[in-house]
Amino acid sequence: MLKDLVRTKTYQNVIYQNKFLFKDKVVLDVGAGTGILSLFCAKAGAKHVYAVECSDMAERAKEIVETNGFSNVVTVLKGKIEELELPVAKVDIIISEWMGYFLLFENMLNTVLYARDKWLVDDGILLPDKCSLFLTAIEDAEYKEDKIEFWNNVYGFDMSCIKKQAMMEPLVDTVDQNQIVTNSQLLKTMDISKMTPGDASFTAPFKLIAERDDFIHALVAYFDVSFTKCHKLMGFSTGPRSRSTHWKQTVLYLEDVLTVCQGESIVGTMTVAQNKKNPRDIDIMLKYSLNGQRCTVSRVQYYKMR
Repeated sequence: MLKDLVRTKTYQNVIYQNKFLFKDKVVLDVGAGTGILSLFCAKAGAKHVYAVECSDMAERAKEIVETNGFSNVVTVLKGKIEELELPVAKVDIIISEWMGYFLLFENMLNTVLYARDKWLVDDGILLPDKCSLFLTAIEDAEYKEDKIEFWNNVYGFDMSCIKKQAMMEPLVDTVDQNQIVTNSQLLKTMDISKMTPGDASFTAPFKLIAERDDFIHALVAYFDVSFTKCHKLMGFSTGPRSRSTHWKQTVLYLEDVLTVCQGESIVGTMTVAQNKKNPRDIDIMLKYSLNGQRCTVSRVQYYKMR
């Protein structure tokens, strides 16, 4: 997180530019890591910050807090949120950098919601408090040919069984904005202050309209993060038209190459669900169809983020 300027600087700006939110407040930092967010909060005037980290990084965080002279304000607690007790009954603010790839892969959302329900005061603040998932479509012939079609003929041998596996695994990578062929469609907005864990599983419709004549090889998902309780709306985007972040974008390759003309629409639905065996993994079902001048297709594809 520390080297990801977009996300760390955004959190720093949210805290330092909105000190009125933190002054004399009790803060819970969920998944504190090095404790950087806790230190920001302490410097902004928080009464006390409880930094919870379940990994061995908690020991380093304690050292960092002590080295920087904030031991009287920041208490680092090692353990899982679901298994420990805080020294206080309630907190005023919960801050966390819980988002995963594709927003929901290997995320800490359920942990944040557990902490919210157990410790946050009724009019308390969650930072961030809103996240939105978007979908767009790209031309990506070169990469698809190199990484996926490659398996059709490997030095004269058919290894297409591996191609099927490669198609089912979404690729986390940085997409060049010049590859974007369609508009972006909002799939889902999650209000972290009100949602339940079940809301992270959903089916959403989409309609992607081609902005030029081109070929479409993949759909691309990304998310925006918002801090709406600030004096002025703040946040960041992980989209291909924004400055790159650790999360990059999530690319879902299509079995078909879609030949689209400007103005034509790809319509469908995306179903996102936690994997039943491992809730940190994500199962995705994509239904899409195109009834265009030069291409007609209707298909269902399944993806697994593992």
